[in-house]
Amino acid sequence: MQENKKAFGLWSAVFLGIGSMVGAGIFIVIGQAGAMAGNIVWLSFVFGGIIALLSGYSLAKLAVRYQSRGGVVEYLVQGFGENIFSGSMGVMFYFSQLIAVAAVAKSFGTYAATFMAHGDGMWVNIFAVGIVALFTLINLIGASIVAKSENIIVIIKLGVLVIFAVAALFSIQPQLLSVADMPPISGMVFAIGITFFAYQGFSVITNTVEDMDNPKVTMMKSMFVAILLVAGLYVLTSISVLGNLPLEEIIKTKDYALAEAAKPMFGEWGFKIMALTALIATASAINATLYAVTEIGYTMAKEGNLPKIYEYNIYNSFEGLIVSALLIIPMILFFNLSEITTVAAIVMLIVQGSTHVAHLNLIKETGAKRSFVLLAIFSMFGVAGLTLYSTYKTMPEIAYYLIAAFALAHAAEYLLRHLHQRTITKQTT
Repeated sequence: MQENKKAFGLWSAVFLGIGSMVGAGIFIVIGQAGAMAGNIVWLSFVFGGIIALLSGYSLAKLAVRYQSRGGVVEYLVQGFGENIFSGSMGVMFYFSQLIAVAAVAKSFGTYAATFMAHGDGMWVNIFAVGIVALFTLINLIGASIVAKSENIIVIIKLGVLVIFAVAALFSIQPQLLSVADMPPISGMVFAIGITFFAYQGFSVITNTVEDMDNPKVTMMKSMFVAILLVAGLYVLTSISVLGNLPLEEIIKTKDYALAEAAKPMFGEWGFKIMALTALIATASAINATLYAVTEIGYTMAKEGNLPKIYEYNIYNSFEGLIVSALLIIPMILFFNLSEITTVAAIVMLIVQGSTHVAHLNLIKETGAKRSFVLLAIFSMFGVAGLTLYSTYKTMPEIAYYLIAAFALAHAAEYLLRHLHQRTITKQTT
């Protein structure tokens, strides 16, 4: 009897990873990172890619050994045991995804307000809350056509970015990339944490492990190929942006710098096409993340187990979606884009760093190289610390937001354990 062919081969997994990484992140961070690192922001993307590779190596090894859709939460519980720390980090992982959705929604609002020539903060928030409300409603109805359109959206956003990055090289002003105008190297280092946010999404490849053809080989290959291709695109894009816009213009338009950088070569139409692409990319990212984050993440955080059904249909299960949407909206309203992007980046670094620490306890099981896992740990926590330090003078409130988020996650875990007698449990043996 012929064995059924697995859904994910090398290139389908690579395409999924690229689609998850390229999109909202680059549209959000290119201006913010450029404002910090100036014309050497491309180096920040190189280092961001290197730490993504280290993290991807560790996660790929974990995924092959512990084949569960629980992903990061599963690895935390496997490494630290079924205790309050692993549970609170699982809740924190759920929070981190909510913060990321809020950041993407705020970016959508910024591009929408700019595209419609309504630049003030009120319109940014109206568009941002509106898009979250829209996709919450779509998910409640269960309109699967949106999910099926994801491949088309990936092709559109990749196509526009590649065409822009290559074509914009021909209009670069060499003096803007001159070493003489290079800012202090510290700015580039401090921007690494922000650029890492543009790579977030590579871990989605680990969620395909149960449907992957020959995962022992394919998982690691697809992870590396996807990250390397995306890193190349990001470096090219950042050179194109900083070679076409003076630094003062980058700082002024940092929330929509990628669209602004299309003007010198393509004029007002270039700006509008790039802004429209940003709207499509951010909207698709919100939609793609909402169900997975809300229903799967919420159910694991609340009940300690994965939802029984993995389908794009939640007629019988909508609590997680509604609660998550209600948590996302205040973050959109009360944080600006810089604050929420920075918090999202730091929380993701800490959660992934903790996952790699858990990996150390499992290294005999996974067969990973200890030196690579240690480098992943050092990279995650080191970059998180540098990002927090670099923003402390301009945004001291970030530290307080982080403390509050982790305290809230710990409190939620404690209450769920003691009031509802639930524990986040291992899904695999």
